[in-house]
Amino acid sequence: MSHPLDAATIATIKATIPALEAHGVDITACMYRKLLSDPQIAAMFNETDQQNGRQPRALAMAVLAYAKNIDNLGALGGAVERIAQKHTGLNVRPEQYPIVGKALLAAISETLGDAATPVIMDAWAKAYGLLADILIGREKTIYQEHADAPGGWEGWRGFRIEKRIRESDLVTSIILVPTDGKPVMRHLPGQYLTLAIQTPQGSFRRNYSISCAPNDTHYRISVKREAQGKISDWLHDHAPEGTVILLGAPAGDFTLKSGETPLALVSAGVGITPMLSMLETEAEKGATRPISFVHATHSSETLAFAEEVHQQAQTARAHVTLFLTTGENLPSLQPFRHESGHMTAEWLAQNIPPNADFYICGPESFQSDIINGLLERSIPAARIHHEYFGPDEQMLAA
Repeated sequence: MSHPLDAATIATIKATIPALEAHGVDITACMYRKLLSDPQIAAMFNETDQQNGRQPRALAMAVLAYAKNIDNLGALGGAVERIAQKHTGLNVRPEQYPIVGKALLAAISETLGDAATPVIMDAWAKAYGLLADILIGREKTIYQEHADAPGGWEGWRGFRIEKRIRESDLVTSIILVPTDGKPVMRHLPGQYLTLAIQTPQGSFRRNYSISCAPNDTHYRISVKREAQGKISDWLHDHAPEGTVILLGAPAGDFTLKSGETPLALVSAGVGITPMLSMLETEAEKGATRPISFVHATHSSETLAFAEEVHQQAQTARAHVTLFLTTGENLPSLQPFRHESGHMTAEWLAQNIPPNADFYICGPESFQSDIINGLLERSIPAARIHHEYFGPDEQMLAA
């Protein structure tokens, strides 16, 4: 168990901030090279996020933000919760933390060379130990909550693909039911499942948002076929009905808050999936608050869930607007308001009540444009909630 950091250690960590700003990505890239030589650890990470640099960049920003806030860790509470949720989804265990710590310290030493003095290395060993203890403690609580919840479980649980539904040219929905025939834990709208999948190419773990309302019998995920996506291709082409997949319990802190505040569900592409869970939940409970469902997709060929959204929106009395970035018209979908071109924060600010809670999901560039645009238009950050599919490069932003 780590102890609170002393003043000298905090000062030493603070002094390393310029080095982290200059060499942070080099350090984390080196760390991942060391970690990913272990196949069990490599299975937890998306190879694409390693190849395009997103994972090392995200971790570098997290380490930098940790250093900047080392004397005010309360400022990182939300980010720590998000990390803990991701870790429990992946079934990260306490015994894996020393492995990661060893790799991180070795990467710092290797990257900074003579600048990584014994004093600096000792300070970072203490700082990592403290963060590891914070995360392990929170994750222990989450695991116990999952185990105690009705229909809940800890670790991996077998689920069978009961049904496959083609939603569009690119998206297929998959209904998953437990192989033990027992109830499932009711997820919070917006949460995701972690799938542990074994293919001839190896072991993989991937997160997919749950795209149905909470219930006691099943989960639904909706998978977009990604270019060169090993697991999305496998789920589309090699996982017929009857296939058994291991699932972690629902996780994630991108969850719908109750209340009467106006609600804006804003998505692009397959980012629609958690919004479906939220919209259906609002419809089932007979919500009376104003709801705006705003979605952007490329064309009519990539548009998925149109009929489902229409039905749920009618029940929830939600206003639906579709953006087609190709500028194509959709005369057959007159129940929906239709806009041509790209969705913008300016449009949202002009058409949605300023006191709305915004829930945003979609490609990284889309989210960045919308979030920054809303902030520039004086929408409070506390009213903006978002979910990234991969490593969140703003996860521990200072």
